[in-house]
Amino acid sequence: MKKIFFIIVIIVSSLQIFAQEPADALRYSWYIPGGTAREKAIGGAMGSLGGDISATFINPAGLGFYKTGDLVLTPAFNLLTNKAMYFGHNEKDKKNNFAFGTTGFVFAGSTPRQTERKRSSAIGFAINKTADFNSNILYRGINTQSSYSQKFLEEIRNNNITDPNAVAQNFPFGTSLAFNTYWIDTINGGTPGHYQFQSRAVPLLSSGGLIQENNISGKGGITDAALAGAFNFNDKFYLGFTLGVSILNYERTSTFTEADATENPGNNFDYATITEYLKTSGGGVNLKAGIIYKPIESVRLGLAIHSPTFYQLTDKYNTSVTTNTENYQGVQTQNSGTFTGGQDAQFKYWMFNPYRIIGSASYVIHEIEDVRKQKGFITADIEYVNYKATSYSTDPNNDDQTSRNYLKSLNQAIDNAYKGNFNFRLGGELKFTTIMARLGLAYYGNPYKDLNGEKGNRVQLSGGLGYRNKGIYIDLAYVYTMGKDVNFPYRLQYAVFPKAPIKSNGGTPVLTMGFKL
Repeated sequence: MKKIFFIIVIIVSSLQIFAQEPADALRYSWYIPGGTAREKAIGGAMGSLGGDISATFINPAGLGFYKTGDLVLTPAFNLLTNKAMYFGHNEKDKKNNFAFGTTGFVFAGSTPRQTERKRSSAIGFAINKTADFNSNILYRGINTQSSYSQKFLEEIRNNNITDPNAVAQNFPFGTSLAFNTYWIDTINGGTPGHYQFQSRAVPLLSSGGLIQENNISGKGGITDAALAGAFNFNDKFYLGFTLGVSILNYERTSTFTEADATENPGNNFDYATITEYLKTSGGGVNLKAGIIYKPIESVRLGLAIHSPTFYQLTDKYNTSVTTNTENYQGVQTQNSGTFTGGQDAQFKYWMFNPYRIIGSASYVIHEIEDVRKQKGFITADIEYVNYKATSYSTDPNNDDQTSRNYLKSLNQAIDNAYKGNFNFRLGGELKFTTIMARLGLAYYGNPYKDLNGEKGNRVQLSGGLGYRNKGIYIDLAYVYTMGKDVNFPYRLQYAVFPKAPIKSNGGTPVLTMGFKL
């Protein structure tokens, strides 16, 4: 356990050079994808039901149920509130944004009958917001146990550095900035090239503590564009495939501040702030394949496999530190641009996110070919996601031994920090001629191995109404999401460090408008 934890601490410390950390790997795999209002209203359980364009992104065999074409539009709006607790103090922050669910078109038709078997096929193109990274997190409290600055001291210690000039130059995204602004400093009594180092903030822990605040703003998401095809064999067996292209954009700005809780002007420390900016962008490709089988008319069984998405990504990042040591050195500020010619640092790499396996079953009430006479259904999905399977590798155009060693260690940290787990989705519909009523429930399980109290899950409750008549349909859904997660402002190897449990609550109204082609 200590070895595993040590690797994670080293990886997080290495952000002074690179921008990736294990939390990024989880962000790009632990998400709840968008969908149509119908699909969201039934908890997202579309693995075996079919007949909805959102099957493109879950089980493409579901497109085989189409007899005619559809044009579908799905706008949505997300409302998210994060509540965080830090040393007994509660704070909350909100983020609202427009979004969209599955939008696109499907064409379907029958093939010539050369035998008595019925055959039909469908092809569709759709886009979908697979992951939404829009989120604000805020927490603050008084810490009497540790200081962010100890992270810099540990980096100096782990690299066996005693030369102040090396500290001032070798760590442009953290430790050097903290040293040059006097958040950390040399200890009196050293000789040239042989010094020990101290924090200006740590002595305050025993005399009132440090007021610490972390403000994290994230935006962006993953958008998938997909081309899918499906085949229907005698209304018993359905087969489908999807080729997807993923566009990933993520921006994060985090500002951490620690300040003297006593406001004593004579202790040579008032406050220090570190602001880190990261922008990740790129694209990827993936494949999905699925089957649906009807052993009897009212029962549908589905199985789908999602390949990992292969991404080519680029990180751009910068860091700035401002420290006020009052009468000692006053207010000092330095930006990483001092070391990078005024430009953001940049790093290109490859990433594979986890594969997924989805099993599903549906029971359709009064199942007949004329869907207008069906009375409703119950459907359920179980999905396995191997969160620890995310892996990074160097871009051939940006390949060197330092990058390879770092990404190898990062992959080991991911493997040790996360685990595979199951997600469950359940939903149903009752149909009253042209009006449908729907309910759904979804549970997304804990991806953490719990090395230091990390636990998380997400629950969705949903419901909606639908109207279908004369080639036009309108679906409305409301999805209420509750989640638990944890955020660490920093990690330390040789001292206790804090965590902030986070509870998230959000609502998403979704509207789908469809037109028969």
